[in-house]
Parts: sequence; structure tokens; C-alpha cells
Amino acid sequence: MLKREIQMEMALMSDTGLSFEDFKKEVLNDYKLAHVSRQMSLVARKEVLTGKAKFGIFGDGKEVAQIAKAKQFQKGDWRSGYYRDQTFMLATGMTTPRNFFALLYGETRTELNPDNGGRSFNNHFATRIIDENGNWNSQTTRGNTASDISPTAGQMPRMVGLALASKIYRNNPALHHKKEFSNGGNEVVFGTIGDGSTSEGHFFETLNAAGVLQIPMAVSVWDDGYAISVPTKVQTIKASISKALKGFEKMAKDETGILVYRAKGWDYAALCQMYEEGIAQCRKEHVPVLFHVEELTQPMGHSTSGSHERYKSADRIQFEKEYDCLVQMRKWILETGMATSAELDVLENSALDEVKTARNEAYEDYMEPLKKERDELIHLVTSKHCVCHMARQHMIDDAIVKLKNALVLNRKEILSAARKVLRNVCANCEMPGGLKLELKAWVNAYRHMGEEKYNRHLYDESERSSMKIKPVEPQYADEIETIPGREILLQNFDALLAKEPRLVIFGEDTGKLGGVNQTLEGMQAKYGELRVFDTGIRETTIVGKGIGLALRGLRPIAEIQYFDYLLYALQTLSDDVATLHYRTKAGQKVPLIISTRGHRLEGPWHAGSPLSMVINSIRGVYVCVPRDMTRAAGFYNTLLQGDDPALVIEPLNGYRIREQKPENPGEYKIPLGVPEVLRTGTDVTLVTYGSCVRIGMEAAEQLAAIGISVELVDVQTLLPFDVGHTIVESVKKTSRVIFFDEDVPGGASAYMMQKVLEEQKAFYYLDAPPVTVSAKDHRPAYGTDGDYFSKPNAEDVYEAVYALMSESDPKRFPPIYS
Repeated sequence: MLKREIQMEMALMSDTGLSFEDFKKEVLNDYKLAHVSRQMSLVARKEVLTGKAKFGIFGDGKEVAQIAKAKQFQKGDWRSGYYRDQTFMLATGMTTPRNFFALLYGETRTELNPDNGGRSFNNHFATRIIDENGNWNSQTTRGNTASDISPTAGQMPRMVGLALASKIYRNNPALHHKKEFSNGGNEVVFGTIGDGSTSEGHFFETLNAAGVLQIPMAVSVWDDGYAISVPTKVQTIKASISKALKGFEKMAKDETGILVYRAKGWDYAALCQMYEEGIAQCRKEHVPVLFHVEELTQPMGHSTSGSHERYKSADRIQFEKEYDCLVQMRKWILETGMATSAELDVLENSALDEVKTARNEAYEDYMEPLKKERDELIHLVTSKHCVCHMARQHMIDDAIVKLKNALVLNRKEILSAARKVLRNVCANCEMPGGLKLELKAWVNAYRHMGEEKYNRHLYDESERSSMKIKPVEPQYADEIETIPGREILLQNFDALLAKEPRLVIFGEDTGKLGGVNQTLEGMQAKYGELRVFDTGIRETTIVGKGIGLALRGLRPIAEIQYFDYLLYALQTLSDDVATLHYRTKAGQKVPLIISTRGHRLEGPWHAGSPLSMVINSIRGVYVCVPRDMTRAAGFYNTLLQGDDPALVIEPLNGYRIREQKPENPGEYKIPLGVPEVLRTGTDVTLVTYGSCVRIGMEAAEQLAAIGISVELVDVQTLLPFDVGHTIVESVKKTSRVIFFDEDVPGGASAYMMQKVLEEQKAFYYLDAPPVTVSAKDHRPAYGTDGDYFSKPNAEDVYEAVYALMSESDPKRFPPIYS
């Protein structure tokens, strides 16, 4: 084909009406950008190997495909990707080379590292969707990216919610005024994943959900033939994810399914055409799309921790050199006559210069405060006027010399040196102006600074914090009516749905049926299928759906049918929901409420109480353990006024138990972290929560009959736990304490004990050892008898309290079992 004919074909490739000169300019800009990204990877790798950075994982070999995809990205769109997406981030303007290196070094200032403020390692991107006061930034005037996480396929579940939000905004007229979150539901979610990670269950669960829902989710699979060292044929059936998904593919008459496209990762023209066509359909028709990008390469291997030459054959390495996307793009440009070899050389050199400048500026930014902090400490120590004991002076000198000569300067080295000096300074330096006094103040200030940089913002600290919502008491009529607990929740949800159009509630059987306990009975018929709806049996994407909807300004309540089934979604809750506010250093928030029901019922998988597993996995999520449905409803009301994620565990045996009917449903609010003393007493403090409260009350009444006075405390929430230290005040009065729950031994009861005895210093007020009453090590057996022999009961509590009293007064309370 003649050069001129090739040029004409190039110009006609785009539907944008570009002239050939404009098209040429765009191509050459893309070529330079691809080289900028490649040089970023190469230069950054050297920074890691020379010790200037800790770890590196990059997007080399994926540059051309990501540039082609980025052409279809519009303001308001979202990305949910992974750590190979640096070129896409550059091409969409959501990062810069300087930001890239700030990430690499772990820069903690968010004005320099807006992605994560040093909380995650490099290539873990995020846009700041809330301001410093916790208010939403406009999402429709910019590109948006959900905060990246490292677990493979962990970015998949939230794509469902991000894309479903577009469908809800498009089809719910009550939300059309929310212009800061959506432009008529036209936003597409651009997902990315490595081919190896498509073996994860998260990937298939997410695609299934998207195919059923028909939402604008566009997933690109970067296929470079390996998952670290494992080739595709070992990973994927038919050695091709697009072939494996043949049954998912949407045909002309299908109402559900996904569109599947394929292209070579080195073919610039074909990639541009594929993405233009596929994203247009995704955006207009709200149909999910999978782009399988094959024959990509990974020139530098998986990461800085290994070499790909160890597992790739000589033929494969030669293929990767020849079909490197930059090599093929250069070859294509030369063949079309869009540029000469010399002109492309100029672009490549310019790209390298740009990257080196960005690296130097970012490293200077990073090192400047560290040098200042180091010099400040050295000056403080070396300018002292007193002479320390000679036996220890050499230890002080050694610490300072090591700090001066540190090959890698960081805050660990600085604070470690300061603490070593401090412990070797003479005691007489406590005098005013002495080194010890000044150094103690310096260390405390440095630790405080470190807390702000590395520890804060696990929870929302703004005025939108759930901890700052003012409590409102339930109000009752003069003639109090009692109704089943499930009706308390039903009336409360009705009130919430009526006043908050952003509220959506979903889960297994929550729609048409109204929930397995009918706490949403009739709500779908009243408020519509966009507000209250069913999902498939897929707990991970139920949570993921909630994440995405919350990120886009909606207020989701995601129901997991039973507490035991929460374990299916624990990874997503732990790695994504719980860490989001922290890992973005208050740059993103996810006001998602997970509703479930648990504790006593029947058998190993409908009676679970794995509280310790949960509370130690999801720090960053508040955990509410109400004893009844009035308390549960009050927690929902509080949480919907705040912006923190939370888990509410409704007590399974409480739906039919009658409670006093509040006259202000949707309005009363139960504060988090505030225990309630349900029964005052003088002999023993009994600390519990949830379904155990009723058992504790029964035991306390039986004990009162023989003269033992039990003070019963319902903690109400485990995270946060007793922020006002109510329990220690009870222990001061009783001098004895029992922690009672139905988790395994050493579980949540041990957690409560540590909180009260250590943190609240209750140990100093005890006249007897603390006691825990908990379940057996195993899951509960089936039936009434299985429950009785597996989980603690009123008799167990009675005997534990009695034994404490017997120990102090055996004559009055002789041992039951002697």
C-alpha cells in the first residue's frame, strides 16, 4: 500500500473529523507519553535498587493499550484499577510524573502525594473526592479513581456499585438534581485487571453481577501471558479469559450478558478502534464490556523483587523484545510516514529528560524535611552544655554518628537515634534547660508528628463523623403500644426511605419478599425497585455494590442475610471498606452500612458470633451490636447522619419479641461507643452485648433472689468501645467484673477485658480476678440442646457470678460444686 493511502486510512480511523495533521500530532503526543511512562518505570526501578525507594511495581509493557483506552475517558467517569495503570492515569490527567515519584518515595504530604499521603506503596492511585472538611468534591467536573488496593482482583467488587450508580442516577428522577455526582447517568466505570487475577472468584462474581444488572462497566484485562511466573495455560481454562467467558457474551437478542472485545496490546490503531466502539456502547446502552488485550509484554518483570528471566524462555524473551508495544508503535509510525527516525529520537530523549526532572524535583521535595528534622536533632544533642556520664557518652555519640552516616535517611532512623540518646542521657539533665528535658519534649513532638503522618484518619474526623451526631431519645405515647421487633425496624426504614432519596437498601430477598424477617415488607412496592431491591447470592459483590454506590454519593444499606455469611465478603470489607479513609489519608470516604443478623438460632451456620474475627479484621468500620430492634433502628438513624462505614448486627431472636413502639421512627439516634447500664448493682459488674443481654438479665434476676447484686452493662458497640469509660466506674463500685459473650474463648470477651482492665485501668480496682464467660471452641451444634451445650446460658452466667462471690464469702455462698 502506498504511503499516501495509508495516511488517508489513518485520518479516516477516527469519527472525530480530525485532519491528518491533527491526527499525526495526536499520535506523536501519544508516542511521547508512552515513552514518558516507560522511562518512569525504568528510572523508578533504579531508585528502588539503589535504596532511595522501598519497593516498585510498574506498568511497563501496557503503555499503548492504556493510552488508547484513556481517549474514551470523560469527566465524571471512574476508574477502579490496579497497580499497572500508571499510563492510563497520566493520559487522563489524574497523575503526573512528579506525583508518580512522590508515591514511589512514600511522600506523606497530600499536596505532593494526593493519592495516598504515604499510606500505600507506589502506583496505588486515588483522586481526592472529599475536601479537608469531609465535604464531597464535584465528581462530574473531573476524572475519578477509586483508591487502589494490592490484593489481586480486590478492585473488582466495587466496580459493580460504581457502575450501578450511573443506572440509578439515570433512572431515578428524584436524583436528577445531583449534578455533582452524575451527568444523567452517562458515566462509565473503567476497570482494569491483570490476566492472572481473572482466576479469582471476585472477577467472576463481579462479571456475573454486571451482566445481570446491565450497567456501564468496562473491564480491561491486561494479558501478558503470565501471573508472575505462572503461564496463562496453568491459570485459565482454554488459556484465554475471553474464550473462557464465551457463555457470558451478550448476543443480539440477549437481555443480559457482557460484550467481549479482543485486540493485540501492541496494535495502536486496532486498540483505538476497539475502545472507541466498545465504550460508546457501554456509555449509551449501559451494557458491560470486557476488553481482552492480548500479547502484552512486561519488560521489567513483575516487580523490583524479582527477575522474569528466571522463568521465561529465550523465545518468549525474544518475542517480548520484538513485540514490545513501544517498538511496534515506532515501527508503525515510521511505516506510515508520520515521523522520521530522527524525529522519534527527539521525542524519546525529551521524554527521558522530563522524567529525570520530575524524579529530581520529587526526591528533593521528599528529602528536604527529613534533612531538616535530622539536623535539628543533631544540633539539639551536640550543643548540650552538660557532660553525661562517661560510661554512656559513647552510646550517645554512636547514635549520632550512625544517624549522620545513614545510607537511607528516614524518620525511623531519626526517631530511633533520638530514643537511644534519651535513654543514655544522665538523670541530672532533668534540670530546666537540660538536654533530657528538651530531648523528651522533642521526642514527644516528633511522635505526635508521626501520628498525624502515619496513624490518623482511620475514621472520619470531620464534622460528618458518626461520633459527632447528637443522640435523640426514642419518644413514646402516653399509652405505650408494644409491637414485634421486626415492625420497629419496618417503620423506621419506611421513615428513612421517605426522607432520604439517596437511600438504597439491597441484599438477598430484601426486595419482593421484604427480607427473610420481613423488616422491609412492602418497601419495594412503595418506593420502587431502584430503592429497595434483590441481589443474587453473592456476598462479595453485595458489599462491593455498597462501596461503589457510597463513593458516588448515595447512601446504601447492604444486607448480608446472616452474620456467618459475612465471611464470604470479609476480604472486601477488610481490605477495601475498612482501610479506605485511612489509606487515602482522608481523601475518600465510604458511608456504607452493612446490615446483618446473628447470634443465636440453629446450627453451625445460622448461629455464629465470630465477633473477634470481624472486629480485628475491619478496624475502620464501626461495629454495632444492639440488644433489640429499637437500638438497631437507632444505630441506622445515627449512621445515616454520619459518613463512616459501619456494621449493624441485629439479634436474630429479637424479631418476634415485642418492644415498646417509638413515636419518632427515623429520628431517634443511639450514640456510638456509649454503654448503657441496664441494671444497677453493687457486687459484680457483668459486661455483655447483643443477644447475651437478655440472658444476662435473666441470670441477674435469679442471683438477686439469693442476695447477689449484679450491675448489668450493655456495651452496645464494640467499635468504638466505651469511649466515656463507663465500665471502669462500675468496677470501682463492685470490685468484680465478668465479660460475657457467645464468641469463642479468647475472642470478643478477651477484647473487652483488655479494653477495660488495661486501657481503663480497671485492674487496680479489682478484688478478684476478672472472668470471661464465652462459647465453646467449636461452632454451635444444631437444635435447642445443641445451643445449650455450645453457647453460654443463664446457668453458666449465674454460676460464674456465684463463684466469684463464693471466693470472697464462702460461708454465705458455699460452692455449688464442691
